[in-house]
Amino acid sequence: MASARFVVDYTIWIAMAVLYLLLGASSVAVAYKTRSSPISQLRQQVYAWWIIFPVVSLSIFIYPYGCLALILLISCLAIRELVRYHKGPRPLFCAICLVLLGLVLALTYYQPRSVSLLLPLLIIAQLAYFSLRRESNQLLLLLFLLSCFGLSFLIQLTHLPLPADTNLAWLFYLFTLTALNDIAQFVSGKCLGTKQIAKRISPNKTWQGLAGGVVISILVSVTLGSFLQLATLPYLCLLALLLSLGGFAGDLLFSAGKRFLHIKDYSQLIPGHGGILDRVDSLIVTAPLLYQVIYFSHDGFI
Repeated sequence: MASARFVVDYTIWIAMAVLYLLLGASSVAVAYKTRSSPISQLRQQVYAWWIIFPVVSLSIFIYPYGCLALILLISCLAIRELVRYHKGPRPLFCAICLVLLGLVLALTYYQPRSVSLLLPLLIIAQLAYFSLRRESNQLLLLLFLLSCFGLSFLIQLTHLPLPADTNLAWLFYLFTLTALNDIAQFVSGKCLGTKQIAKRISPNKTWQGLAGGVVISILVSVTLGSFLQLATLPYLCLLALLLSLGGFAGDLLFSAGKRFLHIKDYSQLIPGHGGILDRVDSLIVTAPLLYQVIYFSHDGFI
């Protein structure tokens, strides 16, 4: 077991080094292209990944405790963003969110399957309540519940009935594919996008952007999944398709929340990207998707 873990960890560090090299090359290319406009949005977006990548890398380095630390960081930043739009006693809203977060984390560690049953019921009830009241406060709570539900699966991925080194590899796969799918959809949409998908919700979402994300996700999934020896090629292709569409759905879902709140971004925390919820909206959907696929098919999946 010890030697197997060393091999998988070694391959992850190689893959991570490649990602940093690609980011470095992209940074140099963007710096050259935007040398006449040092405050361009494209430069800000690329440079911001030098903040995002190290944070995610650290969460992997201190696996499995890094997952908990990452969830706490994202959740606290999410509360900070959402409370800005709360109408009424803000300390009460923060307290409710913290209690919900504590409940979800406790259930995830001690009764993990209950999260998949209880939290969807709470989300459905909150969605029904919001549909009746149409109040921003109810939407904010709904968005936080969705965030807690999706992020809890980062921990559940570490508890899969698989070797610990394989769970770590799947977690790295999830972070990488979700991030590169987002980037591919954005770049493809900017360069090739003409046909909008949901103009009223997110005018920048196009069919060309979605297609570009799917193609790049398949290439990344096959390359990375094969390198880490995670699954067969057909399953890696299927996973790429599911996660790419799931990431798109998560982005669209949280964009709908922004439209209701009449805001462009949840905050300006990450230059060029918006807030933490603007950055992790895809992950909130892709994490439970990946977990469910692996959990229910792991006997023939690995």
